[in-house]
Amino acid sequence: MKELIGTGVALVTPFKEDLSIDINALKKIVNYNIDNGIDYLVVLGTTAESATLTKQEKEVVIKTVVSVNNGRLPLVLGIGGNDTNAVMNEINNTDLTNFSAILSVSPFYNKPTQEGIFQHFSAISKISSKPLIIYNVPGRTSSNIAPETVNKLARNFTNIVAIKEAAGDLVQAMKLIEICPKEFLVISGDDMITLPMILAGGSGVISVIGEGFPYQFSQMVNFGLKKEVDKAFKIHYQLSPIIDYIFEEGNPAGIKAVFKKIGLCEEFVRLPLVSVTSQLREKIESFVSNLKINR
Repeated sequence: MKELIGTGVALVTPFKEDLSIDINALKKIVNYNIDNGIDYLVVLGTTAESATLTKQEKEVVIKTVVSVNNGRLPLVLGIGGNDTNAVMNEINNTDLTNFSAILSVSPFYNKPTQEGIFQHFSAISKISSKPLIIYNVPGRTSSNIAPETVNKLARNFTNIVAIKEAAGDLVQAMKLIEICPKEFLVISGDDMITLPMILAGGSGVISVIGEGFPYQFSQMVNFGLKKEVDKAFKIHYQLSPIIDYIFEEGNPAGIKAVFKKIGLCEEFVRLPLVSVTSQLREKIESFVSNLKINR
């Protein structure tokens, strides 16, 4: 799936002070990313605080992004959970017409075995009308998807086309690139090791920092894909402090603080998440002030 090569971003859900969805801010964020070189948009991933959105609110987010995008970029929709049957029902009852693929997180909290993970994605694959991107993020799910399990899924199901790999383990990422089918995409889900993953043979990233600094980050990814290593690492080291900052007190509080400084949205998040502390906000705002964010 060539449309998933490059830089995708996991869109936030901006909120007003009363914690209702800020539709105008969401429109601005979508246009900001399209105008600054992002290759595709991920809607309702975990960065969107999808766990705290109602079904009706999710529909509003989808409708807004689809309308503003207007076919300009490929769209990926996050549909995942720790109840396999519920995930299957949601896929079956969602209009996927405007989406190129589904991003589905590995079951969290339940801590399934590798066989359980395999059976979960097998069941989803069999009913999905769209290609699937597996999402491995052990820091959130409490279980890791082993490269051998990913390889088995990729070779058994033609519509399992990629993995968003966010274990923060470069050795594991390299193992995935080594053993999975050549056409299977290994996509970074960890902003800090995106560039080394790409240089090892990865296909790009689904990024958080990329939606705050889309021009710079997508440029870095493009340089990496073209093996223009020095140019790519120059941007990587320019952005590495802010990557640390935005995750220091949790996602998406950090990236929303970036957006607040840029003027794209407020930094409100829904409980149990809270906004960043004043000390971290000061560091984020200082970084943004000293970096040219638009091309």
